[in-house]
Amino acid sequence: MLLYKLWRSFIKEILLLKRDIGGIVIIFVMPLLLIITITLIQDSTFKNMEGSKIPIIFIDNDQSEISESIKKQLENSKTFELLTDFNEKSAETAVFGGDYQMAIVIPKNLTKDINSNIDSKVQSIVSSFGLETDSTAIKQNTSKAKDIRLYFDPATNISFKNNVMNAVNKMVFEIENKKIYKAFQDQLGTTEDLKNNSLIAFKEITPKKGNMDVLPNSVQHNVPAWALFAIFFIVVPLSINLVKEKSQGTSVRARISPTPYFIHILGKTFTYLIICVIQFLLMVAVGIYLFPYMDLPQFDVTGKMFPLIIVTIFAGLAAIGFGVLLGTVADTQEQSAPFGATSVVVLAAIGGIWVPVFLMPEFMQTIAKFSPMNWGLNAYYDIILRNSGIGGIAKEIIFLFLFYIAMVAISLFYERKQNAV
Repeated sequence: MLLYKLWRSFIKEILLLKRDIGGIVIIFVMPLLLIITITLIQDSTFKNMEGSKIPIIFIDNDQSEISESIKKQLENSKTFELLTDFNEKSAETAVFGGDYQMAIVIPKNLTKDINSNIDSKVQSIVSSFGLETDSTAIKQNTSKAKDIRLYFDPATNISFKNNVMNAVNKMVFEIENKKIYKAFQDQLGTTEDLKNNSLIAFKEITPKKGNMDVLPNSVQHNVPAWALFAIFFIVVPLSINLVKEKSQGTSVRARISPTPYFIHILGKTFTYLIICVIQFLLMVAVGIYLFPYMDLPQFDVTGKMFPLIIVTIFAGLAAIGFGVLLGTVADTQEQSAPFGATSVVVLAAIGGIWVPVFLMPEFMQTIAKFSPMNWGLNAYYDIILRNSGIGGIAKEIIFLFLFYIAMVAISLFYERKQNAV
């Protein structure tokens, strides 16, 4: 009997959705448009290193060895296009006006002063060992540190600034090291070739599939992230339907009927859970079949579909629980619709859908740990990027299920309290 009542409740929810064409569009079409648009934008950003170069202004007031070396390394980076037809004043105006992202100004006599400084310091060190040196050169160590001036557009991302400054620092450091080796070689009168080879190098170890490196791409991040956003956006139509039932008297008839009220909630749960799974499958289908035709990487789910579906089911339960609570507490559609949409956007921002959690301030990273979207996203990433199984995502699944139980329990308690005689 209970199964029959649950079936009838399920049929009722399907009929309600069929009458709400706008809700169907929001549930299915909007997330697909989002994932295609955002993935295209982000993928073009990821491919920037291979595609168009960033134009930057390069002003060489040194016109000597070190400035030429810096210029050559910047050109060889395949990231920047150097513009040299500027003076410092016009470069400052162009960059601060937003025409270009940055300008690099090499000061006068950079090479001369660095050579003089290095020779003086090397001779001072050599003389401390009791070896003969040019004493007049030791006294010349009076030059101050030279500033390579960097102008940045005020709207430039801070990470871009840091990357450029680190790159320039590395270039200058390598040049100085080579000159120091050469100065010691000249002072000691040795003919041995003292090469400035790095004793430590970095080697990135990436996951492999066969003999191929598995590199993260925009599709692997965007498909699960925006699928999760779509799943939680069912909060809007679900809460609106609950409010409609209260205003039309449907909820009153449900309470006075012999069917327990929790069956009414379970009917909604099963209905919207099926919708969540369909949403996710549509997102995956776009990633597998459509993205390759748009010059985007194909979404690879080989051997991962079962755990991905499990995460989707529990993420759907968390979203349904939140929608049920919102629809139970709200009195009008004007309350439920905007609050539901806004709260989902906020949860997405906190959960790392838009900005990675590790880039957030420390207190926001702590808050993110309590976001159901963050639990779902971490579970998806564990499966897709870290090759985890069900055991590796058990904690996130438990958190999502407990969130659903808590939301539904609060809703039932609130509903009972509101209708107590």
